[in-house]
Amino acid sequence: MLKRTRKGYFEERELQDMKKKCSLQTSSTSSGPPNKPKLVAGVTIGSSAFSFLRGQLKWFVEHNWDVVLVSSPDRKARAAAEREGVPLVGIPMDRGISPIRDMVSLIRWVKYLARERPGALSVGTPKASFLGILAAYIVGVPRRLYIVRGLRLEGAKKPLSYILWLMEWVTMLLATDVFYVSKSLASECKRRKLYFPAKSWLIGEGSSNGVDAIGIQEVVEKVDRDNFRSEIGFSSQDFVVGFVGRINTDKGVNMILQALEDPKLAANIRVLMLGDIEDDSLAEKIRSFDDRIVNVGWKDDAWSYFPAMDVLCLPTRREGFPNVVLEAGAAGIPTLTTEVTGAIDSVIPGQTGALVKFGDVTEIVDALNTFASNPAAAKEMGQAARERVLADFNPESIWNGLNEILTGQDCPRFAKRCLKESRM
Repeated sequence: MLKRTRKGYFEERELQDMKKKCSLQTSSTSSGPPNKPKLVAGVTIGSSAFSFLRGQLKWFVEHNWDVVLVSSPDRKARAAAEREGVPLVGIPMDRGISPIRDMVSLIRWVKYLARERPGALSVGTPKASFLGILAAYIVGVPRRLYIVRGLRLEGAKKPLSYILWLMEWVTMLLATDVFYVSKSLASECKRRKLYFPAKSWLIGEGSSNGVDAIGIQEVVEKVDRDNFRSEIGFSSQDFVVGFVGRINTDKGVNMILQALEDPKLAANIRVLMLGDIEDDSLAEKIRSFDDRIVNVGWKDDAWSYFPAMDVLCLPTRREGFPNVVLEAGAAGIPTLTTEVTGAIDSVIPGQTGALVKFGDVTEIVDALNTFASNPAAAKEMGQAARERVLADFNPESIWNGLNEILTGQDCPRFAKRCLKESRM
């Protein structure tokens, strides 16, 4: 009896997967009425579905897919499913590591996929990706796409960083395809040996979903800028720095607060924050700046707040590709962000915004002062950012690229293999 090696086992599974992929690719082109292949899209929590999948699932439905959203069953997941016109399957998942609850979630994933037998799985966000890909591999889902939206292990301490690395490695190993949402993220993953060349993809200039620049502009044009700024507490003399996102130290909110404490910061600079506070110590400190910070909490209509801003500030520790930078750009707002993974791809320094070193408060202060001292130049950068978004981040280009990957097209137009480092 021949001994089957571990490598041989995975090669055999990949051969079986390829046969199934061929079946998936041709099932809708055979004679007679086309059969709709089923696509399961998975994220860990509803806010990710609401933010990351805007318009995407609806587009796949319109392009002959039977789409289901899997997420922890919360209010935003239900809102996202309703907006996209797809059913929601609720599988509770913890964002953190919780072995018992994670095992329960995995069993639910396996049972659901075994019952539905989808043709393809598309997952992003760490926990849903790990559980979804593992369950899909066990069940034998032919196409398993992992959308890498960032690396949680960046900045994590040992031994957590080892656990997170192993989860990423297993997820990528068992996926049939891996889509990196930015070139810098692909490079960082390759540096960390989280990279499988034959299954790795990039689409365009980056981003996991593109941006509806026209829709954002329509929202912005309906807002009376001066009246709106006055209503939420800003004067005509204020230079307003915006922050949109989860309010925590990973997003660099503490850096913004330290910049406000610097006596060199221009006196007319004030801050508008939109987001849920995830750190109690930051909440207390934000309240202490009530004369310079307007914190409105999270708003589902965040786009309508862009007209109140003069510049977006995202001094983040890590990103995959920050969609909020593109959204601000679509509204004609330049961005100050950091030279870290993902964020570095979102801005062209000196043209659409500025880049600073992560954690360097002095550089943040200097950059904000530069913007505030020349509002006309900031406005020109905002217009350049809008032109870049329109040219390079059309959502349909991203969706077409994802469709090419999911259907296994031989000569994709939008999706490109990451076979050479020069392409990254």
